[in-house]
Amino acid sequence: MKKKLLSLTALLTLVTVIVTACGGSAPASNSPTATTTGQAQAGGQLIVAVQEDPRVLNPVYAGDRVTLTINQSLFSHLYTYNNGEKKFVLAESLTPSADNLTYTLKLRKGLTWHDGKPITADDVVFTMESVLDEKQHSSDRANFIFNGTPLQVKKVDELTVEFKLPQASAAFEGVLAGFIPIPKHVFEGEADLEKSKKNEKPIGSGPFKFKEYRAGEYVTLERFDNYFAGKPKLDTVTYRIAKDPNAANMALQNGELQMRKIDAVDHNKLNSTNRFNMVTYPEGRLNYLAFNLNVDVLKKKEVRQAIAYALDRKELITATYLSEEFAKPAASIFTPDTMYHTSEVETYEHNVDRAKELLTQAGVSNLKLRLAYVNTNKAHETQALYVQQKLGEIGITVELMALDSGAFGNMSLDMNNTAYDLSFGGYIMGHEPDGYKSLYLSDAAYNYSHYKNPEFDALWNQAAVEMDPAKRGELYKQIQQTVANEMTIYPIAYDNAIIAVDKKFGGLQEAGPKPVVMFEDLSKVFIQQ
Repeated sequence: MKKKLLSLTALLTLVTVIVTACGGSAPASNSPTATTTGQAQAGGQLIVAVQEDPRVLNPVYAGDRVTLTINQSLFSHLYTYNNGEKKFVLAESLTPSADNLTYTLKLRKGLTWHDGKPITADDVVFTMESVLDEKQHSSDRANFIFNGTPLQVKKVDELTVEFKLPQASAAFEGVLAGFIPIPKHVFEGEADLEKSKKNEKPIGSGPFKFKEYRAGEYVTLERFDNYFAGKPKLDTVTYRIAKDPNAANMALQNGELQMRKIDAVDHNKLNSTNRFNMVTYPEGRLNYLAFNLNVDVLKKKEVRQAIAYALDRKELITATYLSEEFAKPAASIFTPDTMYHTSEVETYEHNVDRAKELLTQAGVSNLKLRLAYVNTNKAHETQALYVQQKLGEIGITVELMALDSGAFGNMSLDMNNTAYDLSFGGYIMGHEPDGYKSLYLSDAAYNYSHYKNPEFDALWNQAAVEMDPAKRGELYKQIQQTVANEMTIYPIAYDNAIIAVDKKFGGLQEAGPKPVVMFEDLSKVFIQQ
């Protein structure tokens, strides 16, 4: 999937592989309120709350939750994975050669972009070549580089594309699931695809087409009648920007908003109104605390481990999510839905004495640290207060830095960042573990801990191309154990998604609850008569 949010803090830079590689549609809560009870009414609009403006409506660069959510309706993938099963979308087949070095992709016949132009092999080749072009700075590039060598792509005929890998890769089909074509006839000749004005009025391939965008207010999409999988039931979908979570919940209750991903702390209050279907499902998301190794004192492993011992995951979960109904304690950087996830890692059970002992070993006292988080994220605000209290118990003073999402994102993406010492984040990386390397390789843009280790990088690169499942599993186990032992990331919880949807809307199960983007296919949603 990817692809690639990272939390409402670190999700700001998620890779696109998230949306498709996470195993597709998730099983929703079996609560009776999440079922369809009425007949479909033709037309109408759905207003969905999103936390901020999209970054850029171009799937080559989409990495944050908001952009990925909008793109889910605006663009279509070649294929996705649903519960580990491949589901073809724009493509009708993907066939590997006997040696797994060549993959032949065939597109469906009769596909069109929103402007009526045909979708062809030229679009797939152009998009992949753009992703591989270092001048275009796509974060997806690393997904198609194998031990330093990029794959090759060529057009066979109007509907057939051939991918040639420099070596066999067990990860390739998983990462290709996160690939979304863009129209060659629109972008050809553009020097910088990310900054192109063509992104202001995107031409997509999904069930809804672009209508209007007002920065700071909303993005509106309208029904694409020629969508290959059938005309959507709604006339329009509007993504309304609602930065303040409390105001957004009020708007949800008075009908100004009709769908929103809510925090666990708001579940009971909103559910008690009996106005919403509460669709709850495991999102395959890790919520974590990151240590910034650009900061000298945090280069000392003992300090990082001391902080880990000072915290208590179960207390954090109770404070943040109310109970384990909405989140489970996390130990590994891999979520349970990811292949080769293991629990055989150091868990750093709460131990104040051990924490103090490690600080003494490190020769550190009267330490002051800055903890950054997004000021509209209720979960991270609660966690920040908890961390401040618990670290105070071992003699560490914590300054809280509540930042707007833009400032936080800019600081996070600075490879030399020393503006803060600790930060909260989250990500959804999906079923294929190779996608995680975009967060952990030494030179990765989204390596927020700034941990650099050539031997660790080699494990990731070797695992990506290892074809023996047992050997591959052992490599990924070493990777998870390395992060735990080095304590560059402190995993907190695997949390669930909770989507509140106005009860007048049906078709939610058919739409398919999906990590990151809320629902897989909003063309199936309708107003109930």
